Amino acid sequence: MTIRVLLADDQALLRSAFRVLVDSEPDMEVVGEAADGAEAVELARSARPDVVLMDIRMPGTDGLAATRMISADPALAEVRVVMLTTFEADEYVVQSLRAGASGFLGKGAEPGDMLNAVRIAAAGDALLSPAATKGLIAEFLAQGGGPGRPDSEPYAERLAALTGREREVLVLVAGGHPNDEIAGRLEVSPLTVKTHVNRAMAKLGARDRAQLVVIAYESGLVRPGVD
Repeated sequence: MTIRVLLADDQALLRSAFRVLVDSEPDMEVVGEAADGAEAVELARSARPDVVLMDIRMPGTDGLAATRMISADPALAEVRVVMLTTFEADEYVVQSLRAGASGFLGKGAEPGDMLNAVRIAAAGDALLSPAATKGLIAEFLAQGGGPGRPDSEPYAERLAALTGREREVLVLVAGGHPNDEIAGRLEVSPLTVKTHVNRAMAKLGARDRAQLVVIAYESGLVRPGVD
């Protein structure tokens, strides 16, 4: 299966570099380029990409607003957005994940890491490395996130529906641990871990793994500094 990729960045030079990189892979193709968020949303609706590489800072409609619109459109439920940031701890990262992004990647990432991010997102997973997760937590705290927030209350009932093992897996996911590592810690198979993750996502109404991390911290289930 060929992964269809949409590039959204206001810098033409960067888009050109990304296009060459993506089109060089036999399992990927660029299906469109957008210079701002509004154009990205239009192209997402017409080209139906599997993954959008979305710059956060763009003139007019920025990447954050565009991600919200894509995530809110039922017709684009299968489209995954990976935010491109200057730094992993970008001030808009938390807002991006809340808006529905599947993860984020620094613009200085190695080409192989960027291609891996596209494949991970296309597979329905989220790009949240331990280093990136630490940046997410730092920004989350800086923005006043944590237990006691008004928007943490709706999660209480849904968290109560999780089994003990699902809660345990959620805590490890929030720490940025991949399924293979979680499987080793819990002495179960990676497939079992994936099943627990999927069930937790369904019960918590999370779009993907990235939003599980946000929910874990917003609800108070996980606290910074505790692994």
